[in-house]
Amino acid sequence: MRDESNLLGDYVRARRELVTPEQAGIPSVGVRRVPGLRREEVAMLAGISADYYLRLEQGRDRNPSAQVLESLARVLLLDDDATAYLLRLGAGKPRRRRRPRKETVPPGVAKLVVALPLPAYVEGRYFDVLAANALATALSPRLVAGGNRLRDVFLDPAEQALYPDWEDAAQGMVAGFRESVGTDTDDPRFIELVGELSLASPRFSRLWARHDVNTCEGTPKHIDHPQVGGLWLNRERLGVSGATGQTLVVLHPDPGTDSADKLALLDLCHLGGAGPLTNGQQTTKRPGP
Repeated sequence: MRDESNLLGDYVRARRELVTPEQAGIPSVGVRRVPGLRREEVAMLAGISADYYLRLEQGRDRNPSAQVLESLARVLLLDDDATAYLLRLGAGKPRRRRRPRKETVPPGVAKLVVALPLPAYVEGRYFDVLAANALATALSPRLVAGGNRLRDVFLDPAEQALYPDWEDAAQGMVAGFRESVGTDTDDPRFIELVGELSLASPRFSRLWARHDVNTCEGTPKHIDHPQVGGLWLNRERLGVSGATGQTLVVLHPDPGTDSADKLALLDLCHLGGAGPLTNGQQTTKRPGP
C-alpha cells in the first residue's frame, strides 16, 4: 500500500489531475503529458509560486496557511466537504503510531438495535459492522457483527448484486470512508483494510487514488433483494454518543409505498430467525404487534 505520510501532497496532486484546463478557465496549450492541470497552472491560479506549490506536493512544506489552502480548494473545484478535509490535512497536528483499539458498542445502543422494527446496524470508523438486528441481516446476510461494509461491497459478488447502481454506491462508499478516516491513517486496522482492498480490487484501488471525499449523509438506497425484489429505503446515519467514530445506521421506507410492503414481507419471512448480533451476544426474536 502507498505510504500515507504525505497526505496533503497526495491529495492536492490527485485532485489536480482531475481538473481540466477548460474547467479551470484557462487555454489548453501544447502537448500535455499529464492528466488535468500542470503544477505551475495550479500555482498561478492560486496566487502562489510554482516552487512553493511543488514543495507542498512533495511534502517538504506541510503547514500552509488556511488562506493558501482555501485558494487551492477554489482552483481544484472542491466542494464544502472536500475543502474541510483539505483544511484538516494542513492543520499540522502531530501524529503518533497508535495501538489497535477494539470498538465496543455501548450496551444501551446494542439493545436499541435489537428493539428497532427497522433494519439497523452499528458501523465503526472503518466501516466494520459492530452490531446488526435480524431484519438488517435479512436485507443483506453480510450485515452481521464482524463483517466490513467496504470489503463486502468490493469483494462479495452477492453483495454487489444487491445494488443496481453498484458503481455509484462503491464510489460514494470510498469517498465516505476517506472522510471518516481523515488524517488518522496510522491505525493498524486502516492499514490492513486499505492494503487488502488495494490488492484485491482494482476498482477500489482506482477510486482510492482519486482522493474523493464526501460526508455519508442520509440518502435513499436502491436495493434489488433476491426474495422481495427492488425496494427504496431511506438511510439515516446517527452518531453514537460516547463512542467516537461509531454510527447507528437505520434503513426505512416511505410509509404506504410498495417498498414498505416488501420490507414488511421480508420481516414476516424472517421474524422467527435468530443469529449473531454482536460479539458474544445473540439476536432475540422481536415481539409481534
